[in-house]
Amino acid sequence: MVAGQVADIENENKACSVEMLDYIHINKTAALIIAAIRAGAQLGGANTKMLNDLTIYAENLGLAFQIADDILDVIGSEEEMGKKAGSDSANEKSTYPALYGLEASKEKLMELTDTAINALADYYDNAEFFVKLAQDLAVRGK
Repeated sequence: MVAGQVADIENENKACSVEMLDYIHINKTAALIIAAIRAGAQLGGANTKMLNDLTIYAENLGLAFQIADDILDVIGSEEEMGKKAGSDSANEKSTYPALYGLEASKEKLMELTDTAINALADYYDNAEFFVKLAQDLAVRGK
C-alpha cells in the first residue's frame, strides 16, 4: 500500500502512463481491499482456493472502486463524493477518465466488476454480500 501511495505522490502534476496508473491503484486501493478481505477470510478458516478467489475478487473490486471514484469526480455531485466535483482535474491528477476517456472508463469499470463477481461463482449464496457490494460500487460510476 505504501508503494502505491508513494507512486501516486511522485506522479502528481505530471503525465502518467496507463501502466503506472494501474500500478498505483493495484498497490494502493486494491491492496487495501485485498488485505481486508484476505484477513477476514483467513480468520474464518478459508482454504487456499477460496483465498485465491477472494484475492481475484478484491483486486478487481479495488480497481473498479478507483475507476468509479474517478468517474464520479467527472460526473458526480459534491454530496455523492464528499469533495468538490472536478477536483482531480483541478489538481492535475492522473485518472482513468483522463487517460482512457469517460466511456472507456465506464466499460473498464463494468469489466472489472464482472471479473470480481465471476471470481465468486463457486460460492453462490455465501457470496451474496460481496456480489451486491461489487454491483453497488459499479452503479456509482454509471
